[in-house]
Amino acid sequence: MSILQSKSSIEQEQNRKLQEILLICSKGHPYYQEIWSKAGIDIHEIKTTDDLTRLPLTSKQALMENPERFRIQLKDLPLQERVLWEIIYTTGTTSEPTPFYNTTHDYHNYLFQSKRVAEISGIKSTDVIANLFPLTTAPMGAYVRSVTNAYAAGASIFAALPGAKNSTHDLQRSMDECIHLIESHRATILWGIPSFLRRLLLKAIEIGADFKSVRMCAITGEASSLAMRNEIKRCLKALNSKDQIVFDRYGSTELGAFAQCKEESDWHNPTPEAQFHEIVDLETGKRLGNGERGALAVTHLDRRGTVLIRFVVGDNVSIANDACPNCGRFGDRIVGPVTRAKDLIKVKGMLINPSVLLNSIQIIDDIDEFQVIVCKTDAQDPFSMDELKVLIATRVQDQQKLRHELEETIKTAVKVTPKIEIVNIEDIFNVDKHAKVQRFIDERK
Repeated sequence: MSILQSKSSIEQEQNRKLQEILLICSKGHPYYQEIWSKAGIDIHEIKTTDDLTRLPLTSKQALMENPERFRIQLKDLPLQERVLWEIIYTTGTTSEPTPFYNTTHDYHNYLFQSKRVAEISGIKSTDVIANLFPLTTAPMGAYVRSVTNAYAAGASIFAALPGAKNSTHDLQRSMDECIHLIESHRATILWGIPSFLRRLLLKAIEIGADFKSVRMCAITGEASSLAMRNEIKRCLKALNSKDQIVFDRYGSTELGAFAQCKEESDWHNPTPEAQFHEIVDLETGKRLGNGERGALAVTHLDRRGTVLIRFVVGDNVSIANDACPNCGRFGDRIVGPVTRAKDLIKVKGMLINPSVLLNSIQIIDDIDEFQVIVCKTDAQDPFSMDELKVLIATRVQDQQKLRHELEETIKTAVKVTPKIEIVNIEDIFNVDKHAKVQRFIDERK
């Protein structure tokens, strides 16, 4: 499929693929066979993506409760559509990660998606990618798929292996060792979690590292604000890097990656022939109109391992379906800001959005690291008052002035007065053991 196609030709291909995947699901998908049978749904009547609204939404909870029931089980499929290539895992609200099954067919599709992502975002065959994701206890998508993205672009890649030790083998590397690898390999792209990349860049500035070869930071794995992305650019500039591009990827294990063709723009669905997206009302399942904000739902059009139909991803966004004003590409684009339905919480009777709170703190230059904790003033008394505690690490001398600035910033952002504690950076973020700061913790849960 060419990069610049008409909207109608994309829709025709989506409808063809939709009929094919629904037929496969009706024959060999345990979960949808049961759900559709109970609802009296004749899947042969679903012929277009518009007809999808007749099918129920699929919750993440349903996938987490029994992921095996979401695997296609058809023995008469071609070998490449049956062979299990890999299992990656997605995190959820339980302690156990959820497996996501990929056949050879699915792996090839992800390579194709990654090739498109590279084309859109400007990743080249001459690039050297530093994989700065941690080596986790279960194979998570960000770490595993970084290699696939490099393969698809024809780029080189190495793994720095930061993170906490989680095996009997001494594999993890310190921050200094990661920086040395970036220097020695002359990495052009730093690929990782934004909070960890910021810490690494600050450390590189501190020790006078040679990052002149770096031209891009590809960030994913946690939400980032404009302030955070500008901070990463500031650090790259301080290191005299070749360029200061911040490629902000949007995606998930279930979606794969979406790409920006221009910094701070919408996220392209790189393969609209493989995935259909809609914005839905969670209460009714009704599809919302173009440009309306609501819950993002994905329907897989060309998968053979784990297959999801009208799966609610968990993010609130809107969708644009016109030609991209920047690159002219057709296909849907995710339009931010990206928020989550569960983001709004009450603290001291005030309904606050943690994302707004975190973004307000990130723009304060003198804060090296921070963590927000919502708790009770008396941990033993569940009926005691709520408390908004903010831990910060800083190297400034005038800590009282910083306290006042932070307090006023937070009060303006969320209308709640915080309790501010200045701590050592290791109390928040151990640079040798962790790759991702847990920014927001609600201890009341």
